[in-house]
Amino acid sequence: MTPFAAIPDMSACPTVRVVQDPQDLSAIRDPDVDAVLWRRAPLPAFQNWIDGLAPDTLPSLRAIFPPDEVRDILTAACDASKTPHHAERDRLIDDAAALATMFAGVMGAPYLRLRFDVIDTNACCKFHTDTISARLICTYRGHGTHYGLASDGRDPETILSTPTGSPMIFRGNQWRNRSSDLGDGKPPTRLVHRSPPIEGTGETRLVLVIDPIHEPANEI
Repeated sequence: MTPFAAIPDMSACPTVRVVQDPQDLSAIRDPDVDAVLWRRAPLPAFQNWIDGLAPDTLPSLRAIFPPDEVRDILTAACDASKTPHHAERDRLIDDAAALATMFAGVMGAPYLRLRFDVIDTNACCKFHTDTISARLICTYRGHGTHYGLASDGRDPETILSTPTGSPMIFRGNQWRNRSSDLGDGKPPTRLVHRSPPIEGTGETRLVLVIDPIHEPANEI
């Protein structure tokens, strides 16, 4: 059973597609879409479990591997961090592995760079667009990613936040679509995002980040 349940569409950003079905994450390929948000809410039992873990037992990982190895890699990361064995741990692994498999399918990626980041500082707290084709971000614990539309290099006037547990695929500045291929001068995306500033609050976030990789030999 998934530890998440769908919640209503409450998007306030016109270039963000909000979906209720994970199969609709492929909407990232639509020309007028900057990002796709699968809006869902963690079930209380899962959220209470992950919020109650000691920060040093949260899984931490950074690796490149084929999608079919994701589950084993995530299990090893939990073992290395001594994440307690529990039904909710299995659900975390299952969910992250499912997101990785879906994202690989959407992007046609034979490999993935997967990170589990444990964050208690103001890491990546400046608004930016990633130097990559696209990125999936899902916050399992703590405040979700901030995002908004930018213009003329300024921060967004309206800042939105992804719900905890809701995966979001963001286009990066290396995204290729029909408009950019035609050379019409349009940027791949105007949507920017950042990690919420939390330093000094005592909060510890657990964030899953997945990038598509097509040539692993060229990656550092």
